[in-house]
Amino acid sequence: MAIVHGSKVKLLTLNSNPELAKEIAEYMGIPLSECTLSRFADGEVSINISETVRGHNVFVVQSTSNPVNEHYMELLIMIDALKRASARTINVIMPYYGYSRQDRKALARQPISAKLVADLLTVAGATRILSMDLHAAQIQGFFNIPIDNFEAAPIMVRYLKEKNLKDVVIVSPDHGGTTRARKFALNFDAPIAIIDKRRPEPNVAEVMNIIGDVQGKTAILVDDIVDTAGTVTVAADALKKAGAKDIYLVATHPILSGSAVERICNSQITEFVTTNSIKLSDSMKCDKIVQLSIAKILGQGVLNIIDDKSISDLFQYNPNNRF
Repeated sequence: MAIVHGSKVKLLTLNSNPELAKEIAEYMGIPLSECTLSRFADGEVSINISETVRGHNVFVVQSTSNPVNEHYMELLIMIDALKRASARTINVIMPYYGYSRQDRKALARQPISAKLVADLLTVAGATRILSMDLHAAQIQGFFNIPIDNFEAAPIMVRYLKEKNLKDVVIVSPDHGGTTRARKFALNFDAPIAIIDKRRPEPNVAEVMNIIGDVQGKTAILVDDIVDTAGTVTVAADALKKAGAKDIYLVATHPILSGSAVERICNSQITEFVTTNSIKLSDSMKCDKIVQLSIAKILGQGVLNIIDDKSISDLFQYNPNNRF
């Protein structure tokens, strides 16, 4: 049994990112609790928790990345198992929130899948969600339970500041990301630029114009998700043509579908700075991709929650914090 600041705590992990869970456990100074996840011949998920969780505050680590539906089913079944085993609280550490891009009806007869997932997690028995850089802030309103939207910016800002970059301009890859870019720019006292683009079809982007001055500057392209990398590599090409000196890409969630890694490695991007919110296999890595760990900031967030302390200070860059 792990006692953390007087509270009985269990930390469990499912299949999406066990390495991140181990790092969080090490930071908190507790062991990962044991559980067995298996499948029947037809693919049905079966979970067995070999330790008591009765009366415990349980934290489950599971990013809902590819395969999204498999990871969601694992998580829902785990939540149900914990609820039936009388866990005191069931807290889901989900750095990447799958289906987050389906947060509204863009066309008639479309679903709002991010809301559906929120309902599923709540009905299953989750009592709190800890996520990171949700694609849309309004997703927090889809829940009737507490949800904490952590930010990776403090970790990325620290990394970039240590490079002592000169003549920085922060670039938003589209109009929708302007608020994110402006907030990031405050840490560097830098101006922002905006890529004016259009999407003729999903996962396809065409740059129409660049709003702002990037000539001779170090451009930091700020986004939350990189999926096929089509948008960011096209944006990098446009920035280079407009005279940008170096181009750094910063994004929290490296989905990297299809040939995304190849696109990034062969692009004008100097370095892609991301996090381990999603586990990357060795085949999905190259010299341009740098993964920073979010384990410490999530681990400290869990400790603050256990102690009933505020976690908002963790969302801001502080040179005295070593996250």
